[in-house]
Amino acid sequence: MTRPIRIGIQIHPQHADYADIRRAVLEAEELGIDLAFNWDHFFPLYGDTDGKHFECWTMLASWAEVTERIEIGPLVTCNSYRNPQLLADMARTVDHISEGRLVLGMGSGWFERDYTEYGYEFGTAPDRLRKLDHDLPVLRDRLSKLNPGPVRKIPILVGGGGEKVTLRITAEHADIWHGFGDPAQITHKNAVLDSWCAKIGRDPAEIERSASFENPESQTVESAEALANAGINLFMLVANGPDYDMSQAADLIRWRDARNG
Repeated sequence: MTRPIRIGIQIHPQHADYADIRRAVLEAEELGIDLAFNWDHFFPLYGDTDGKHFECWTMLASWAEVTERIEIGPLVTCNSYRNPQLLADMARTVDHISEGRLVLGMGSGWFERDYTEYGYEFGTAPDRLRKLDHDLPVLRDRLSKLNPGPVRKIPILVGGGGEKVTLRITAEHADIWHGFGDPAQITHKNAVLDSWCAKIGRDPAEIERSASFENPESQTVESAEALANAGINLFMLVANGPDYDMSQAADLIRWRDARNG
C-alpha cells in the first residue's frame, strides 16, 4: 500500500490567548495542511511553566465547529485523565461536530505535574502502559455501542517508541503510529513495529507512519525527504504561541503536492 504524503501540525495550546489558537487552526486549514493537533496537558511544557494554557478536548470541540476540511485531534490524549468509556463518548461527539474529521491520538502519559496538581495517581511508566493496553479495547467497545455511533471508524494514533510495550500496543490497536527521532532511529522503530505486526498476524501496511521533525529548525523539505526514506508519510510540524509561525509549511505543502502527483 502506497500512502499519500500528508502534512500535519501540532498547535501548542500554551502561551497564547484562545483567539490566537483559533486563528492558528484556521490558518493551518487555509494553507492546506492536512491535520491539526493540540496536546493533552494542563500546564505549559516549556517557556514559562505557569504561563497561559488551555484544555485539550474542549478546544477540539471548538476546532471541530470552526473548521471545515482539516482533520483534528490530540497529539496525544493522556489515557490516565479520563475513563475510557467517557473518552469514547467525547471522541464520538467531537467526531460528529467535525462531520467525521477526528483522529484520536492516545498515549500512556508522562508529565508528572499534570498528575500531581490535578489529583491523578502518577504511578510508574509500566503501570501506565498496562492501563493503556487494557483501556484501548474498552474504548473501542464503547464506540461500537454509542447511539449514534461515530461518523466514521475513528482512526486511533498511538504515540511513542518503546520497543517492548508501546510498539506492541501500536501493532495491536493503532491505525497510525507517531514517533520521534532522527531518520536512523525512525527506520529502526519502523522495523520493530513491523516485527510486532508479524508476531500478531497483522499487515504492517495497515498502520500509517507519522513522525515529528527533530526540532523547529529542521522542518524542511530535505528533512522530510530523509524521513520519507525512513518510511514516514505523515510529517508533523509544530507551532507555538502566541505567534504560531507557519512559514515553513508552504514549502512542505508544495513538496507534498509534487510527491502525490
